Amino acid sequence: MSQYESREDYLERIYILSLEKDKVRAIDIATSLSYSKPSVSIALKKLKDENLITVDKHGAIELTLEGLNIAMKIYEKHQTITSFLISIGVNEKQALIDACKIEHDLSEESFNAIKELTIKN
Repeated sequence: MSQYESREDYLERIYILSLEKDKVRAIDIATSLSYSKPSVSIALKKLKDENLITVDKHGAIELTLEGLNIAMKIYEKHQTITSFLISIGVNEKQALIDACKIEHDLSEESFNAIKELTIKN
């Protein structure tokens, strides 16, 4: 996995967790991704240095506007690609796995075509 993909996965996970709970902490991310706490800490430091997240004095993590925009775009891709794959007969579990792989490398043109096709169905 490239550093770019990893960054997107973390941002997407923070976004998803923020939809489920009031405060997102490093342990929540580590648990949901099955990553070690030290690995998550290193990644979060990079995201903070890139101004994609903020971390308050109590350890609560929030996406900055830029981080939120990236996270929402990746989440939309993931959801759309998953729906598309399911609609063409891929089982849900495999569709989720494949969508995670595809979402990072798919061009905007191809994504928009899949999105348009998915909306029509």
